Amino acid sequence: MKTTKMVFISYNEAIDAEVMEILGQTCALNNYTKIPGVFGKGNSSGTHMGDDIWPGRNNLLMVGCSESEARELLAAAQGLRSSLGKEGIKAFVTAVDAVTE
Repeated sequence: MKTTKMVFISYNEAIDAEVMEILGQTCALNNYTKIPGVFGKGNSSGTHMGDDIWPGRNNLLMVGCSESEARELLAAAQGLRSSLGKEGIKAFVTAVDAVTE
């Protein structure tokens, strides 16, 4: 498979099971890199620094996929965001210039 897009999904660690479900079951994507326990701040999701003052952490998921798979994954992430309300999830897509094989 030629990778043309990279989807970055930043989300509250509390919804990890739901995010992994949309990745594997809804979108049938099995190749990814997950970085657990990342920190950040968002306008709608608040600050997550994993400490007593700013509790909570995020996870970061990176998925290399085709353009159509990226669109499907974005739609699934948006659906999850709509259904969960306050819990944070954001997805970003960028082009991939080169891949080592």
